[in-house]
Amino acid sequence: MSDGAERMPRKRDPIMSAETSSPDLSGGVQEAPESGNVPLLRMEGIVKSFPGVKALRGVSLSLQAGHVMAIVGENGAGKSSLIKTLSGAYEPDEGRIEINGVPLARGTNAAIDAGVAVIYQELSLINDMTVAENLFLGRMPSRGGFVMRREANEQARQALAQVGLDNVSPSMRLGDLPLNKRQLVEVAKAVARDARILVMDEPTAALQRGDIANLYAVVRRLRAAGMGIIFISHHLEEVFELADSAVVMRDGATVSSRPMNQWTEQELVQAMVARNLDSFYPWEPRDYGPVVLEVRDLASPPIVRHASLSVRAGEIVGIAGIAGAGRTELLKAIFGALPVTKGELLIRGKKVSIKSPTDGIRHGLVYTAEDRKLEGLVLEASIEENVALSSLKALATGGFTSNARKRKLAQEASTRFAVRSPSVMQITGNLSGGNQQKVILGRATATQPAVIMLDEPTRGIDVGAKTEIYAHMVSMARAGAAVIMVSSELPELLGMSDRVLVMYRGSIVTEIARDKADSETVIQWATTGVGA
Repeated sequence: MSDGAERMPRKRDPIMSAETSSPDLSGGVQEAPESGNVPLLRMEGIVKSFPGVKALRGVSLSLQAGHVMAIVGENGAGKSSLIKTLSGAYEPDEGRIEINGVPLARGTNAAIDAGVAVIYQELSLINDMTVAENLFLGRMPSRGGFVMRREANEQARQALAQVGLDNVSPSMRLGDLPLNKRQLVEVAKAVARDARILVMDEPTAALQRGDIANLYAVVRRLRAAGMGIIFISHHLEEVFELADSAVVMRDGATVSSRPMNQWTEQELVQAMVARNLDSFYPWEPRDYGPVVLEVRDLASPPIVRHASLSVRAGEIVGIAGIAGAGRTELLKAIFGALPVTKGELLIRGKKVSIKSPTDGIRHGLVYTAEDRKLEGLVLEASIEENVALSSLKALATGGFTSNARKRKLAQEASTRFAVRSPSVMQITGNLSGGNQQKVILGRATATQPAVIMLDEPTRGIDVGAKTEIYAHMVSMARAGAAVIMVSSELPELLGMSDRVLVMYRGSIVTEIARDKADSETVIQWATTGVGA
């Protein structure tokens, strides 16, 4: 399909009935009619399991040359596992991968040699090397053991020209290029390797609008040249703009596929979610107190552009958004862990200046990090030491920390959150994920905060521990704290929040009341920035 007039306009029909919109759950994909040619890529019955998790459940799909296929699905749907299996990073437990009808040998080098190139959201480039060295990393043109830099630079110029980087010198240091051009260098790297299949995983996450338009143009040129492209994006407007077809993944399986002119945004969202809330969310209606935290037009470049919100005492406010929308950065900016260039913060109606986490704690804010092992805990330290970290000043007398008071604080927190451990002297790294998260909550509440900001509070913990964490959230709200929760799990957000705020490209774009919040509405706003 060519660009422009031949592409069908986006349909805006109502969501189809259950009888006409049920996804194909056979494990295969309803493929668009093709000309009978052997597909450039065919993946059949791909299964991949990890301890306790079946990441891929018989995934099948095919990609033709000169075709852009979007793969969409919620976080955890299996998209990354599928791509890592294609690239050779993962060995499939079952299934078959063919490129141009030839079975693909396993291993990363085998995939590269067969013409597969993957561009991840985090670029795999080396800033201190030249552009040409990055393009030919591990395979610089050579003769008689000597690198032929002139030939490498000439080949690099040709590859760069194909992605619109005619004015970039192959001999310049890569790190001197802005991010948008480094992203295109990654594409040029695929071109220089004569890739036939290009996989792009969230390629626009860190780009501005003008840069995104340039990337679109490059993708269209590569499609016209016969490359097969797999495009993974949470932004549905990108999918409708670029893709010829869309494959929906859910719970490790491909559940539906259609040409883009047969999809509507509503249908695509419905195919992505298609599940009901679980029953273990202990939410309950509560009386709210006055506004505790108000954020007015906050900006923290380069991610957070415009954010305004307020939270009342006793309220649980959820923040939804896709990866890269700015949810974590917003919480960190409010807490003082990221610089703020614009906007105001008010605590109980009084304007405050928060320049550091110390300021945040002093004003009654706490933040629990998304990555508890990297940012949330000192794993080599005891429960006691971790709980006391935010309260050391309060525990000190005459400049010396009271061990007795520190022990009492940790024991109270451990009892309150039911940390399963023989003693508060237990090394935190030896605890389960759920108990580690309880230690973090113990430290957070030890300062008796007015506002508790929880970033992915149940990530990586089992269902039983999740239920306990949810109950603690309700208890904290019932005790009068204002609770803000960021979560990538929609059922969790919908099940626990009194209101849901949705972020899109660094801005809060809507607020949805609990009784009006559902998966389709939240995903619609999170992936397009507008409502249905």
